[in-house]
Amino acid sequence: MLVALLLAGCGIRPPAEMSDWERENIDRRPVEDNVALPPYPRAANLVEFTVSDPGGFRFFIDAATLAVGKDAIVRYVLVARSAEGAQNVSYEGLRCASADHRVYALGRPDGTWAPARGDWRPLRAAGQRQVALYREYFCPQKQPIRDAAEGVRALRAGGHPSYKAFAGERGI
Repeated sequence: MLVALLLAGCGIRPPAEMSDWERENIDRRPVEDNVALPPYPRAANLVEFTVSDPGGFRFFIDAATLAVGKDAIVRYVLVARSAEGAQNVSYEGLRCASADHRVYALGRPDGTWAPARGDWRPLRAAGQRQVALYREYFCPQKQPIRDAAEGVRALRAGGHPSYKAFAGERGI
């Protein structure tokens, strides 16, 4: 009986206290659109992009899946291909204003998706490929591209014109 009471007491915790700032800003968090998984990528839709340190991989975006939501999140399917032909596929998003990254799903070898368990993380915790997509292609000057066509043009041109102009001025 004593054990049952102890176990019952451990499962119930009072809610954590919120600061004044948290109470005032709890409803100001960005609201994310409902996300439906896209069709699995097709080779004909892949557009290659460059990464400064590719680590033996080639990287592609499936142009058919590139989209900018009403929530200002840039979503895309990323394909990473090794020199040996092994392939990793993921459906990801970039939140430009806060420099956050998220993986929504991982591709399986049979062409289906496995939902990812992660949430939004700071871009500094992501890989070099996500940083390149953020800085050079999809979030120039921390602003999302207007639409998929702008993103595809940036991929094909080797970088967004705003990034190239800024990088050229600063010698980056």
